[in-house]
Amino acid sequence: MRAVVTRVKNARVDIDGITVGKTDGGFLVLLGVAPADTEAQCDKLADKVCGLRVFEDENEKMNLNLAAVGGSLLVVSQFTLYADCKSRRPGFTGAARPETAVPLYERFLAQCEGRGFHVEHGEFGADMQVYSQNDGPVTILLDTDSL
Repeated sequence: MRAVVTRVKNARVDIDGITVGKTDGGFLVLLGVAPADTEAQCDKLADKVCGLRVFEDENEKMNLNLAAVGGSLLVVSQFTLYADCKSRRPGFTGAARPETAVPLYERFLAQCEGRGFHVEHGEFGADMQVYSQNDGPVTILLDTDSL
């Protein structure tokens, strides 16, 4: 699994002009699933995301995690994180099919909620517009193949 985690002041995802998910501070997580990804990898990624210490403490050092700042998560499915860009037109065969990806996406949401965080999300497979006001900016790329 891959996640692009951005520290945000606020973010939202709209579908057909209607806001379906938002955060007023915390993380915007773009989440991609590969065909061979497992529940164990999903759980490990959720743990890593929820524990990232990328918020500033009183000394302006990135030392605080999401819980310490009372942040929430907005999670958006993003199959394009597995784009093959060898040619100018990306291919997406490296991304999991919905029957594999949806259960792991939903498990990731549940794992984050189970750690006590408020989690909102987009709609898997929908045409979404994602808006964010980055904080920093701080953006972290996580891949379970290298965790």
